[in-house]
Amino acid sequence: MRAITVLPGQANSAQLTDMPDPPLDDGPVLVETMAIGVCGTDIEIVGGLYGTAPHGAERLVIGHESLGRVIEAPMESGFAAGDLVVGIVRRPDSVPCPNCAVGEWDMCRNGQYTERGINGRHGYASERYRIRPEFAVKLDASLDRVGVLLEPTSVVAKAWEHVERIGRRAHWEPSVVVVTGAGPIGLLAAMLGRQRGYEVHVFDRVTNGPKPQLVSDLGATYHAGSVHDIVGRADVVIECTGVSALILQILGSTAPDGIVCLTGVSSRGTPVQLDIGLANRQMVLGNDVLFGSVNANRRHYETGATALAAADPAWLGRLITRRVPLDQWQTALQREANDVKPIIEFAS
Repeated sequence: MRAITVLPGQANSAQLTDMPDPPLDDGPVLVETMAIGVCGTDIEIVGGLYGTAPHGAERLVIGHESLGRVIEAPMESGFAAGDLVVGIVRRPDSVPCPNCAVGEWDMCRNGQYTERGINGRHGYASERYRIRPEFAVKLDASLDRVGVLLEPTSVVAKAWEHVERIGRRAHWEPSVVVVTGAGPIGLLAAMLGRQRGYEVHVFDRVTNGPKPQLVSDLGATYHAGSVHDIVGRADVVIECTGVSALILQILGSTAPDGIVCLTGVSSRGTPVQLDIGLANRQMVLGNDVLFGSVNANRRHYETGATALAAADPAWLGRLITRRVPLDQWQTALQREANDVKPIIEFAS
C-alpha cells in the first residue's frame, strides 16, 4: 500500500512509499483512509524539525488529522464495515502515569506518550491502517466531506472544556470571547464559541481571502486591527497564533476574572520586552487565569464530533480550501496565500 513517509529529522526526505499492509498488532479494526488534513505540524516534520519513527523503523508515516471508512471490524468492537471514523492521535504512556491510566492521556505527566504520525507511531497517511476500537471515533455519515476537521476540533473542544471548568471557580456569566488567529484552530474555536451563544471577535492579519467572510458567516466579528480595541471587554481569550508580541498585548488586559487559553506554540528565540511586574499586578488584581492547552482525549473527540454534526456543513466545507489528490500530495504541504485547511484525498 502507498503511504507518505519521512526520515525523521531529515529535511526534504518526504516521499510516497510502498509500505506493508498494517499489522494486526495495531488493532482489529481495518480502515480505508479517505483524507488526511495538513497542518503546521506536518510541515515542520517534513522540514526535519521533529518527529520520531516507531521503534525499529527507519521511516515514519506522517498524518495525524484523519478521516476513514471501516473495511472490517469484529462484531464486539462497536464498528461495522462502512462506518465513518477518525483515529485519535495520542496513545497513553506504557507506565502508565496517573492521568494516562484513566484515559486523560492528553495530560500525560511523564512525557512518555506516543502519537500517530508524530512521535513513535506511524500516522494515518497511508491507504489503510489498523486501530484499536478505543482509539477510533465514529462520525455521523453526513460528515463524509468534512470529518477530517475532527482532530483540530477536538483540540478546541478541550480548550473550551477547561475554560468552563476554570470559570466555575466563582459565579461566571461570560459574554464576550476573543479569538486570535483565523486558521483552522481559531475558526473552529470561534465556531464553538458561537454555538455557546457568545459574542465572538476574531483577530487575524489578513484583510482579504476567505477568512473574513468565514468569520462573518458564523455571526462573529472579524478584526484586522489591534487586539487592544476589544480585549478589555473579553471574558475569554483563546489565543491560536503563538505570536509572542500578541500574547504580551493580551496578558492582564482582559475584563476582570478573565480567562486566557494559549493553544498556539511560540517559536523560541524571539526576544520581547515584558514588564512582568505590571503583568503580574494586572493579573493578580483582576483574578485572571492564563493556561496552555494542547492535544485531546477521547471525550474531546466525541464533543468535537457533536459540534461538527451541529454545524453548518456548507460552512465547514469552506474551511477545506484545497482538496489535493494523493498523486499530487507534495502540493498540499506547500503553503498558499488563501489556505485555511488543505487536505490530501486518498479515496473518494
